[in-house]
Amino acid sequence: MHIRHTEAPAQTRRDWQTIRFLLPYLWAYRGRAALALAFLILAKLANVGVPLALKEIVDFLDAPGLRELALPMVLLLAYGVLRLGSSAFNELRDVVFARVRHGIMRRLSLKFLEHLHALSLRFHLERKTGAITRDLERGTRSASSLLNYMLFNILPTLVEVTLIASVLLVKYDPWFAIITFVTVVIYVAFTFAITDWRMQYRHQMNALDSQANSQAVDSLLNFETVKYFNNEAYEYHRYDASLTGWEDAAVKTQTSLSSLNIGQGAIIAVGVTLIMALAARGVIDGSMSLGDLVLVNAFMLQMFIPLNFLGVVYSQLKHALSDMAQMFDLLHRPPEITDRPDAHPLAVGDGAIRFERVSFAYNADRPILFDVDFAIPAGRKVAVVGASGSGKSTLARLLFRFYDVSGGRVLINGQDVRDVTQHSLREAIGIVPQDTVLFNDTLYYNIAYGRPDAGREEIFAAARVAQIHDFIQSLPQGYDTLVGERGLKLSGGEKQRVAIARAMLKKPRILVFDEATSSLDSQSEQAILEALERVAQDHTTLVIAHRLSTIVDADEILVLEAGRIAERGTHRALLEHNGRYAHLWALQQEERAREALPRAV
Repeated sequence: MHIRHTEAPAQTRRDWQTIRFLLPYLWAYRGRAALALAFLILAKLANVGVPLALKEIVDFLDAPGLRELALPMVLLLAYGVLRLGSSAFNELRDVVFARVRHGIMRRLSLKFLEHLHALSLRFHLERKTGAITRDLERGTRSASSLLNYMLFNILPTLVEVTLIASVLLVKYDPWFAIITFVTVVIYVAFTFAITDWRMQYRHQMNALDSQANSQAVDSLLNFETVKYFNNEAYEYHRYDASLTGWEDAAVKTQTSLSSLNIGQGAIIAVGVTLIMALAARGVIDGSMSLGDLVLVNAFMLQMFIPLNFLGVVYSQLKHALSDMAQMFDLLHRPPEITDRPDAHPLAVGDGAIRFERVSFAYNADRPILFDVDFAIPAGRKVAVVGASGSGKSTLARLLFRFYDVSGGRVLINGQDVRDVTQHSLREAIGIVPQDTVLFNDTLYYNIAYGRPDAGREEIFAAARVAQIHDFIQSLPQGYDTLVGERGLKLSGGEKQRVAIARAMLKKPRILVFDEATSSLDSQSEQAILEALERVAQDHTTLVIAHRLSTIVDADEILVLEAGRIAERGTHRALLEHNGRYAHLWALQQEERAREALPRAV
């Protein structure tokens, strides 16, 4: 109980923060929202007018000596017009507000995606894609639900309760309004208290739902790995463990909801009984007519039926706020890498690069680079080699400013990459990554992604440079061939050639090859190397290599060991030095010689 009391104020503040976060989006559609609110008030005025017209009809029919006279058509017409007005104004409210609801969903979804792209590579390496997509789906859907509940349920009910209480207070004994008011207050207080208590089960459901969905997505994304290790049963067990917890929380949620509904029904029953007893006594003592009894009964039905539904609405409203909170938590997460207020576009010039005494650590307790200092003159090629974990690929990430250096500077044409806009920086650099991930679209789309406004012939030319044009043309669907999720329908070499074509199409001044030929066979590798050599002649090029045979023509080769430059020089000079590089070269030459030997049958 103590925990619940301490958490409730914090949760209430959190709910109001969520609502305030939505207000700017609603303000963008303030004209439509105001018009929808006007239609709402008109609909409720017409709705409250129906029982008033019905009272007049009943009193007219009940009056002595008037039974044989024609019923005034004006009362019947008024009754019909009020009925029609209530329905028509509600529909007009829905039509006007549809643009508001769906427009806010669109803007929220767009902002969420923009924010995800603004977050750092560190976040995306740690994120769980399935959980994030579920949070996005639930959050945007709940934003729409919240607006619907507010305009179509909560506000209409409050307006109707206010109008009915006002009529009862003006026309009848004050006890009618007092009983109505007290019943509503007790009902709302009971609903709020019980719903806040049962929300803990909803939070558990959401957490376990996201966890189960993330596990399912991860197992499907790693389909081949699951098969390699025969771990289908293990994946099923993990998934079922999360679903079992979700099932238990879902049952508790439904059970507590039923308890809430029973209590709400009891409060309403007591209130309606007292009101009708008071009305019946008024008819008996002559202070009220039969029409007044009908009016009070109709009012109670109109008020307590939606009020009964208000309990469910409030519960769903709390659920929506809970679902939205996870999305807004992510939206409030500040990006790690941002443009400085005075950042200017990169003047790439000749594209000369300098790493000036650069140190870097992904985490404070895990330093990666130590005082790394080298330059890549304009139009030259510098290669970096070393064992896994030595920091080779980190250099490319720092160049792209996916992270900021811990010490030193990264310069392009004399400009610190932290002083220029990220867009202009990345526009100047093309990369062929080691792990090429393609969009689940056509080959044409994936190559064109390097420069979406490129012409068809430019795309074909880039594919020819990457030695993949003829292969694509040989496919039944040609450039319209779908590559599958993450490019699974292509071999590793084919994916890398698509990545090379994409980089060439971008036409950057600076090129980065991160083990760009690691998935190619020797014949394809040689063809690609010749193409890359031609392309790189006019570019400043950083090559991160595992196969030393691909970098023998580099102007300078850096050997990284444990985040430090252990050796540097040309291929010939490093061989003559007979150090770490020469040792790696000898090992790889032996490996290639073994591969060239004919295999025993």
